Amino acid sequence: MASETDENSVIAMLYEYGERLSNSEDKSKQNESDYLGIIEAAKSKGKVKQLAAQLIPRYFKYFPNLSVRSLEAQLDLCEEEELGITVQAVRGLATICKDSKDLLPKVADVLGQLLITEEPLEKDAVQKALMSILRQDAKATLTALFKHVENSDENLREKVLAFIREKVFPLKNDLLQPQEEMERHVTDLIKKSLQDVTGAEFKMFMEFLKSLSIFGEKAPQERVQELLEIVESQADLDSQFKVEDTDHIDRLMACLFMSLPFYARGASNSKFLNYINKSLFPAFDKLPEDKKTELLKKIAESVQFSSAQDARNLLPTILQLLKKYMPKRKTTEEFNYLHVECLLYAFHQLAHKSPNSTNSLCGYKIVTGQPSDRLGEDFTDLYKDFIERQVIALLEVAESLSKSTLKKLTQGMTKVPAAKDENAKAEEVSFPKAKKVALGVGLRSCNNITKLITPLKQKTPEFLGGPKNFNPSWKEAAKPAAAAATATQASTPANSGARGEQHQHQQRQPEQQHLVNKAFAGISRGGGGGGGGRRQWRAGRGRGRNYY
Repeated sequence: MASETDENSVIAMLYEYGERLSNSEDKSKQNESDYLGIIEAAKSKGKVKQLAAQLIPRYFKYFPNLSVRSLEAQLDLCEEEELGITVQAVRGLATICKDSKDLLPKVADVLGQLLITEEPLEKDAVQKALMSILRQDAKATLTALFKHVENSDENLREKVLAFIREKVFPLKNDLLQPQEEMERHVTDLIKKSLQDVTGAEFKMFMEFLKSLSIFGEKAPQERVQELLEIVESQADLDSQFKVEDTDHIDRLMACLFMSLPFYARGASNSKFLNYINKSLFPAFDKLPEDKKTELLKKIAESVQFSSAQDARNLLPTILQLLKKYMPKRKTTEEFNYLHVECLLYAFHQLAHKSPNSTNSLCGYKIVTGQPSDRLGEDFTDLYKDFIERQVIALLEVAESLSKSTLKKLTQGMTKVPAAKDENAKAEEVSFPKAKKVALGVGLRSCNNITKLITPLKQKTPEFLGGPKNFNPSWKEAAKPAAAAATATQASTPANSGARGEQHQHQQRQPEQQHLVNKAFAGISRGGGGGGGGRRQWRAGRGRGRNYY
């Protein structure tokens, strides 16, 4: 009873301090002792602390000489176990920052640490306080928060990232002002944080960076190249390639696909292609089959953006692989038609960039007027070998496979024998359907091979490069509306050239996004569960979770 009486008397005294402070005209000189009494009361307990947590911020600005002492008292109150005290103290931190800008970085750092809480009311108070000081000084607040992304323990790091993703990014247009200055600042903060991230975190940051106006459609070429260099850094293109490091292979493929929009906007893919040509292709035979297929798909879609010089460098390697996977004439051996389609598609794209390179590689007679045409040399035997043993043989096999596959598809694939029970029936129905889908993909691939190989029979073939009408079998066919939009844009002079290429690339974005999501699927965020993580995404450096 006595303690309750003491508490009530202290509360009454605090109200008296508050009333005198409110009525005083020159608070700093006449009422310093009153404010010191409020600060001292923060060391009390219960409702006294809660009231002190309310009064300290209210009169904080009038006593700059006591700012350190009063802030420490308020921060101590934020660590109280009693929820009412903590919530009141947290709410007061934003008030303190309004008139004491120099303290904002420290307050932002503390509020960032308090995001670790799981208590809903406290979490809500912390987030609202952070949003308040973000509106006061976004630059200082974000700088403090990103330090936790770089250096904090795993659990806190995840909480801060979640706040940035859910609360800050959606309001970027309001918070990041002046726009160009703040977008550049946030970009620099993100780039520093990318030294140690998971695949999912990297994808999140890249999506945000692409949404900034400084990297928008009207951004200069160097800004697009900057985004590409960020992706290339994550791909570890300066590291030594190890065929047993499947995580690095997965990361390479995901980053290659993430780079496609930047290639379409004119950024150079030389570094990526040179790494693949010099480091990855020499070990291609040792790669797992599924990695080979996915890698060839991604390379096939990337080379259309290569320079003529890179095309000349890459063509011999692509042709060598193509000859290896192309079936021999009259063979009965199975061959990987998807590999052949990818390589043929890549060959066409590269040859379109540097057509006369095929003279010395395949024996063609393509005239560009350059010394590299090598028209005075005799490549007859080379042409005969390539056409008769490779091109014609593949064409015959592809046509034969197309006919046999089409026959299978039309021979009652939907007819299913009656099942004895429901489980057997479900199994019998699903198998033909899956097989039919597989045969359909195979048929598209064989038809594409035929379309790609047919022009190669000519002495001066027309390579299917650039905006030619060709849809790889592994990609969904463009919808009529999208195709019509592409045709309309292509027919408009103002939209020709690079913009036309970009539009075509945008038509493929949903499918590409699906592939990137698939690459990043399964990367858990947060604490410590078993299998790896950022460590594997960053090839052994720092924290981590599994890539797949």
